[in-house]
Amino acid sequence: MPGNQEELAQSGGTPAVNEGSVQPWPHVAAVDKEAVMGVLERGVLWGAAAPEATALQEEWAAYVGARHCLVTNSGTAALHMAVAAAGVQPGDEVITTPMSWSSTATCILHHNAIPVFADIDPATYTLDPQQVEAKITPRTRAILPVHLYGLPADMDGIMAVAEKHGLQVIEDCCQAQAATYRGRMVGTLGHVGAFSFNGNKNLPGGEGGALVTDDEEAWDMAARVQQFGERRRSDGEREYNVYGMGWMYRGTEMTNAFIRSQLTRIDETTAHIQANAAYLDEHLAGIPGLRLPHVPSGRTHVYFRYVAEFAPEEVGLDVEPGPASEKVREALRAEGVGLGRAEFLLPRMTLFQEQEGYGRGCPWECCYDGTIAYRPEDYPHAANAVDRVIPLMGLTPPNDETLMAGYVGAFEKVFGQLERVVA
Repeated sequence: MPGNQEELAQSGGTPAVNEGSVQPWPHVAAVDKEAVMGVLERGVLWGAAAPEATALQEEWAAYVGARHCLVTNSGTAALHMAVAAAGVQPGDEVITTPMSWSSTATCILHHNAIPVFADIDPATYTLDPQQVEAKITPRTRAILPVHLYGLPADMDGIMAVAEKHGLQVIEDCCQAQAATYRGRMVGTLGHVGAFSFNGNKNLPGGEGGALVTDDEEAWDMAARVQQFGERRRSDGEREYNVYGMGWMYRGTEMTNAFIRSQLTRIDETTAHIQANAAYLDEHLAGIPGLRLPHVPSGRTHVYFRYVAEFAPEEVGLDVEPGPASEKVREALRAEGVGLGRAEFLLPRMTLFQEQEGYGRGCPWECCYDGTIAYRPEDYPHAANAVDRVIPLMGLTPPNDETLMAGYVGAFEKVFGQLERVVA
């Protein structure tokens, strides 16, 4: 494919995407405003058994196909509740991915357990079951896969490892609302699942989250963590007795109402995002040095981010991928392309290098009878991916093929002049 030699926006050329073309998310419709105003008119603004919370729990459980649901004030809260629901105890090890948002690992620390990282499948950026099995020790209690960027992890492989070793599986679905694996919604494949309804997610609430499970005991433990350590009564009344450590992870009624309104359009939203992704797949294919998302058979990708990858070696560039990729991302931003973060190599973070946690080295020093070192070089596939990925935003409605065509033009310009861009 001949390169586009139009002047780069960084050098004074006209950007491929006009300023203001990327429409913000979430798209707020009149019905969303009416839903929120209805809460104010009703006058019930909070509570675990409040009308919007109860309705959202029923509707989300029905949508994903789970028996139980608890709505929360964030995906981070849902993840912590899920760790508790899985029966993780202080000093236990939980194996998870090194490539994610920090909450994937800190939710384990919140329960005084120890994150253990296993490397990813470089094609999907999700946990590699073989790498997981190699990390299992007598202290291992659970596996926590992440459906990163909206693509389900290899759940057949992960569940096989879990069943072989008697481990619980906690699904981090925070970026994957409505994604499916072999016809089943994520969150229902393991023992417990956690979702985020943060404002940038495909099902947005500003903030918010949810936990789902089919296990009543797991639901009961999660409910204790959600609300001050209290046990949840079936009639909605509170006993005001604390049975164990708990937090305050309830959502608010206005947020729940907004999420419920957005939920009525989630299938339409998902189809719109997937159509934009299909357009990019078709029109970005064949650009030298650019790898497009890989979606294995049996999985549906919901593209919280459309993640391409810069491969300088494929076009004969002898450069360090990390700094070179950042220059490519900067050039694309200058062309008007909306880009998100690459996510992080968690073992590089100060928390894991210093192992301080709550102070005095806890929980590594106060709850754990083992030793662990977090060496970034032990996760080469994750480290390589973080250095190379190009995560596109803006596939959400009302953005359409007009914007996607602008994105394609930006890639053609930047990748048509790579030697100049990465110099």
